[in-house]
Amino acid sequence: MKLIVGLGNIGPRYEKTRHNTGFMVVDRFAKEHGLSFDKEKFEAQLAQGFVAGEKVLVAKPTTYMNESGRAVRKLMDFYDIDLEDVIIAYDDMDLACGRLRLRQRGSAGGHNGIKSLIAHLGTQNFNRLRVGIDHPKQMKVVDWVLGRFTPEQAVALEPGLKEATAALDHWLKTADFAQTMNEYNRSK
Repeated sequence: MKLIVGLGNIGPRYEKTRHNTGFMVVDRFAKEHGLSFDKEKFEAQLAQGFVAGEKVLVAKPTTYMNESGRAVRKLMDFYDIDLEDVIIAYDDMDLACGRLRLRQRGSAGGHNGIKSLIAHLGTQNFNRLRVGIDHPKQMKVVDWVLGRFTPEQAVALEPGLKEATAALDHWLKTADFAQTMNEYNRSK
């Protein structure tokens, strides 16, 4: 079983904010594969089914961003999912809006959701699918990430969400995250 997790904050106040980009990725992925978030368990909304012959669990933690690792740890333990079978989708201010970057390890880089994952998983070595949200020019970081995309950014984000779903599909079909990184980290 593969676990695909999108990071974000639950509730209408946070819908379509930059910090919910991870939720947007998994929502798009689930919709494209006819999966519904129809269960809530282990502090996460869950959708599950088969994609490319692989059983897939898609999760949106309901813990809020700063405690995301708690939900992911519970899901991994209950479903007996190995770390290499997990991928985390989330926002990244250091990438241009809609730009993807896949990595197998790294620091939190100031991202509180990733800090929580590192703390609960006990390692920095896990698959990541980062989606760019641009960097604030003259705004506090917290206001930026909790703000909504400008119309121009929404246009730039759309192909990024499409490409993120394609990257997840590639990973599921090949079962090879390094190959998926090579394919989707190319310069555009």
